Amino acid sequence: MAQENITIYTHRSNTRKTIIYTILFIFITVVGLTYVKWYPYFNKAILAAHSHSIGNSILGDHMNSPSVSWDSAWTYTFAYFQAVWKAAILGILLGSLVQVLLPAGWLLKVLGKTNFGSTCVAGIASLPGMMCTCCAAPIAVGLRKKNVSVGASLAFWIGNPATLIFMTFVLSWKFTLLRLLFGIILTFGVSFLANRFAPNVTSVDIDKMIEKAENEANGSFLSKWAKSIGNMILYIVPTYILSVFVMGAVQGWLFPRITDGYANSLIAIIGFAIAGMLFVIPTAAEIPIIQTFMSFGLGGGPAGALLLALPSVSLPSLLLVAKSYPKKVLFFVAGSVILLSILSGIVGIYLL
Repeated sequence: MAQENITIYTHRSNTRKTIIYTILFIFITVVGLTYVKWYPYFNKAILAAHSHSIGNSILGDHMNSPSVSWDSAWTYTFAYFQAVWKAAILGILLGSLVQVLLPAGWLLKVLGKTNFGSTCVAGIASLPGMMCTCCAAPIAVGLRKKNVSVGASLAFWIGNPATLIFMTFVLSWKFTLLRLLFGIILTFGVSFLANRFAPNVTSVDIDKMIEKAENEANGSFLSKWAKSIGNMILYIVPTYILSVFVMGAVQGWLFPRITDGYANSLIAIIGFAIAGMLFVIPTAAEIPIIQTFMSFGLGGGPAGALLLALPSVSLPSLLLVAKSYPKKVLFFVAGSVILLSILSGIVGIYLL
């Protein structure tokens, strides 16, 4: 009888702790997103509605020469991190906290399966975050450490609707429609199919994974969180800074000066699809980039390719999650972004 009472007390204590931890995670998330994303983006949406602009292109107002420039590297790295440092810190914080605050059993039941339901739930859950893939990468890493499925974690990582409202005001509803259509295919379709490239997806035993996770959940919150955030900072921060620096150095090579014969050609669409997939930008930066490029004569086709490729993934974001996914998955995602961006560009020739 005494042993039974101890078991009941322990179960109630664990349940109470789980509820407190979950509420704490939600509170930190809401406060962080309000400060970093929701309030600033509300003001930016009002600015876009009145001025039809959300600022200057982060690449500058001129076309770059096709060469490597270390001056461009320093300039772009500074401008980029000036725009994203708050979101980057929030992403690392949430990526570490998701490992120690959210109940592993619940995460596995909802997001641990390889079916479309888990992918869909994760994709929808990503919508309020409005984060670029670099800032969302630590959260995706944290989800994978909790054994969330490849498809679900990818859908959370890739999903980013923040640009749609700005896009409608600054560019046009045609850009918004094109981005929405191909964004849905990428976030839900490609993420779900990526499960097929993960090992042993058909033999996953959720119940055993939950039991193992619960057995490993012992230990103090502070020690587990310190280990989690320490590992993230040691790996993510240096990789992040160095890869952005390299992208800044080669930006002139990735986005060369546009000639009249090249401005709306298939080769330009393919080139910008590849360049856009590799390059890294802050959230919504593709809008002033496209706006500036089109003012210099860029056609609707390459603009349509950039529309999807720039915000979807980047070489830095792929490097940040490289240890959390099989290489086949990352190559599949990168290839899918390029292919869908090319298709978006072809549609853009006739629509934009």
